Amino acid sequence: MKLATIRTAEGTRAVRLDGDQLVDLGYTDLGELLAHADWQNLAATASRVTYDVGSTDFAPVVPNPSKIICVGHNYTHHIQEMGRELPSYPTLFPKFADTLCGADDDIVRPAETDALDWEVELTVVIGKQVRRADEERAAEAIAGFTVMNDISVRDWQFRTIEWTQGKIWDSSTPVGPYLVTPDEVGGVRPALEVKTVVDGHVMQGDNTGTLLFDPVHLVRYISTIVTLRPGDLIATGTPAGVGHARDPKVYLAGGERVITEITGLGACTNRIVKEV
Repeated sequence: MKLATIRTAEGTRAVRLDGDQLVDLGYTDLGELLAHADWQNLAATASRVTYDVGSTDFAPVVPNPSKIICVGHNYTHHIQEMGRELPSYPTLFPKFADTLCGADDDIVRPAETDALDWEVELTVVIGKQVRRADEERAAEAIAGFTVMNDISVRDWQFRTIEWTQGKIWDSSTPVGPYLVTPDEVGGVRPALEVKTVVDGHVMQGDNTGTLLFDPVHLVRYISTIVTLRPGDLIATGTPAGVGHARDPKVYLAGGERVITEITGLGACTNRIVKEV
């Protein structure tokens, strides 16, 4: 299944993709749907209310997750381009719901930075509450996957050795358009092509099969620390090709069209606009 949260004149709605139509599932968003233990059966239920895909305004796939955990240094080539050694454990940092925006929303370049950067990321959507999950429970907790562009404010990110302040700017992180269930992408350890295209130029390209710490491992590791709840997001890291690691460095100045795409999941397509 492919599920989404869309914006309508009456508010957000949880929907299922059915051909060229989106079927209303009777819930305000995917977070509300995923809170039900039998969400998969509920998501398969037919509805007479539909929306046309072509005119859809996508909200963040889960607008208000209880937590967003991001992973750094998880593709070998990206670790090498940043001049670091392969880590023994996942590098984690948080985002907040206010950081998220829709898959096709404009991204405002903050006036405080000249170092805005892109990061395509496979993102896990949690569908079942887990704490200290073993392999089986971790796999069962994965509702599906989506696309995130972990837009990074590099000059603020590297003001200190801790990155969070460069990762949590308001409405800077598109996530969506769809939550795609594992059965459609080869299971809970998918090998999917990921890429970033800026104004027609491919800037990042890799395969999620090369992740150091795969989605199941990350659910196990993170759930050891904190309870993962339905709707929580885990961004699994970005591959090589970010602007900050290029020589000379390349940043988003405003006006660019940035596409972050993962095979089978769809793409976030965002225009960078200057803050007025």
